[in-house]
Amino acid sequence: MNYVVIKCGGSVFEQLPPSFYQNIVDIQKQGEWQPIIVHGGGPLISQLLEQVNVQTTFVNGLRVTTNEVLDVVEMALSGAMNKQIVRHITQSDGAAFGVSGIDGKLLEAVPVEDSDKLGFVGDVKKVNTDIITSIAEQGSVPVISPIGIDAKGQRYNINADMAASAVAQALEAKLCFISDIPGIYQERDGKKEVYHQLNEERIQQLMDEEVIFGGMIPKVQSALHALHQNVLEVSIVNGTDENGLWHFMQGKEVGTRITLDKEMPNV
Repeated sequence: MNYVVIKCGGSVFEQLPPSFYQNIVDIQKQGEWQPIIVHGGGPLISQLLEQVNVQTTFVNGLRVTTNEVLDVVEMALSGAMNKQIVRHITQSDGAAFGVSGIDGKLLEAVPVEDSDKLGFVGDVKKVNTDIITSIAEQGSVPVISPIGIDAKGQRYNINADMAASAVAQALEAKLCFISDIPGIYQERDGKKEVYHQLNEERIQQLMDEEVIFGGMIPKVQSALHALHQNVLEVSIVNGTDENGLWHFMQGKEVGTRITLDKEMPNV
């Protein structure tokens, strides 16, 4: 079975049109690719933490996570966000099965290097793919919230990009980051010119030229790391475009595809 891991960040959810979920259902029904969703939920986590008056801070873009914070993270991700996505897919006449990385030790985690500063923030040590393949074989779209667990039962907050990348590596899948931008682009004369295909060498050039900068740098670096770990292709697609995901999966020039190919078309 060919898998495509679709990572959705919490900040883009409210902008996604109904066609996005319909596209996921259609991709699955077509039969060539089995979609898997890994999702974040940062804005909702922040909102809930504020409501219950739990203080939190960030170090290098990662949320400092205590067990008290984890209670709220789990409520937001494995509860509200996960089931909202399952509901949207069901409304699009599809079938989805929501699961946390804790369930069945789907995402086995270890502490990140800066755990003394970050608390219970983890990296994925192992993905138990049997759970994912079992859900897919029953005709459902797996929807995964990125909370991991270690051998002692300690929970860990895992960055959704990293969790999606780990799942894609374990399944040797395609990895698609859903965003609210058209891909990696450069502005010329007030127009966004999208790079539809990029390789490692060209990405490095664009970083040197500061076309790729800020928050896009860790995203493309994690993309390149994933490609070196058996991920077939990494892409950035605008999920807010009507049927954008479907057009991308049909091979049209939508978003940015990143591969390790040496030879690239002129872009």
